[in-house]
Amino acid sequence: MSRATRLLALLDALRQRRVPVTAQTLADELAVSERTIYRDIATVVGQGADIQGEAGIGYLLRPGFLLPPLMFDAEELEALVLGLRLTSAQADDGLATAARRVIGKIEAVLPAHLREASDQIGLLAGPAPHRLRPGLDPVVLRQAIREERKLRLDYEDRDGRPSSRVVWPLAIGFFAGSQVLAAWCELRADFRHFRLDRISGAILLEEKMPKRRASLLRQWKAAEGIDQPG
Repeated sequence: MSRATRLLALLDALRQRRVPVTAQTLADELAVSERTIYRDIATVVGQGADIQGEAGIGYLLRPGFLLPPLMFDAEELEALVLGLRLTSAQADDGLATAARRVIGKIEAVLPAHLREASDQIGLLAGPAPHRLRPGLDPVVLRQAIREERKLRLDYEDRDGRPSSRVVWPLAIGFFAGSQVLAAWCELRADFRHFRLDRISGAILLEEKMPKRRASLLRQWKAAEGIDQPG
């Protein structure tokens, strides 16, 4: 690992932490000596990184520091480009447009050799097999999730039976065959999943969800057996 790559890896390791991390932990993670970490910390501080802490206690990168021009290894670049291509090909128009903007922004700051490599990545994404109904605006769903507001849904089950539900939206899952809204359903008084291609209308209500989405999301993940981050 070159010194420049190591400094970027150090900044990235610090950026991922919300609590101070010791030099020894960083040394183990980057496979270098603790003395090297001390020298590298001094170097990046000298280059403008706002790092709190000291030897023997731990270090924390304060929010707001921007990493230097982006550097990725081959697999990181492939994962990034594939994810954005999938979003561009399979999400709604708003997210697809945003994904293309992100690709442009990333390529604008990549070194020349990585910018050329990103254009030649052999991982492609095809269009989604499902289509959303004309009466559904996915932007409304995402806004409700961000603002923790209730939604009124017009929904049809697999047999075509219609119903109207007030739900507390938690997340949208993107799967190979469908997109699914996970929500707390007031009608059923339980977590439910609503396929987006069966939602014929969604109205954003002024009323806030009575519980924080983060708390409900943890409950939903526990109920579904989804691993929680450590």
